[in-house]
Amino acid sequence: MYLDDEIEILRPDLQRGRFRSVLFDFDGTLSLIREGWPAIMIPMMVDVLQQTPTRETSEELTAVVEDFVMRLNGRQTIYQMMQLAEEVRKRGGTPRAPLDYKHQYHDLLMQRIHSRLEDLQGGKVTAESWTVPGSHGLLDWLRNRGVKLYLASGTDLKYVRHEAALLGIAAYFGEHIYGALDEHQNFSKAMIVERILREEGLRGEELLGFGDGFVEIQEIRKVGGVAVAVASDEQRRAGVNTWKRDRLVHAGADVVIPEYRKAEKLLNWLFDGVVG
Repeated sequence: MYLDDEIEILRPDLQRGRFRSVLFDFDGTLSLIREGWPAIMIPMMVDVLQQTPTRETSEELTAVVEDFVMRLNGRQTIYQMMQLAEEVRKRGGTPRAPLDYKHQYHDLLMQRIHSRLEDLQGGKVTAESWTVPGSHGLLDWLRNRGVKLYLASGTDLKYVRHEAALLGIAAYFGEHIYGALDEHQNFSKAMIVERILREEGLRGEELLGFGDGFVEIQEIRKVGGVAVAVASDEQRRAGVNTWKRDRLVHAGADVVIPEYRKAEKLLNWLFDGVVG
């Protein structure tokens, strides 16, 4: 079922109109500051694996890395690095500490996004230049509706807070911004979902989630919530990324959208049952 050519409804019979809280992922769901991160992480990991005694080709290693990187997308970055260390070990190598790999990746990523952060900080570009199209309007609609908004990211908390502020979206979430911690066992999206349900006294169907990663879609659905997959094409900033869409459908998405240009139509359907 489609509401229009951009809003794909995979579960038309889902519970609607009861939402009291909404959980958002950050990178790729609201923020585009880190657009292109897989093009940094995946080659870095392939290079690490090529230094082991493996006989696999670059293409074979890329397929292995791409699979686990995207499967773990949405969890804290450290989990991707822990998997990298395990892949090194499986191939007869001696891995470095996952935290070392994480720092290496972050240094490489900062080289890519440093100018974006500077341009935002200096006012050379607008916040809309580095957000998923329609993000501010979507958040305005939800805030005006009176639902409580939460933000949870696998990126380190200090960076999420800083980048959310630069994009002008931190105020929508207030104190409810969560991100990766050095003590990684103290944060997960599953923990945030459980916390929302507990603290707000919600039933699963009263929680709505937006995300572009496997993990948040699974965790929202696991508790009976409604999961909207944001299959954003982060480079073109328009249209559905088919590869991302297919993975998110596999994760259990209820709805698929490319971005939020037609968010009001989707929200009217989700909250009030209005079609068209």
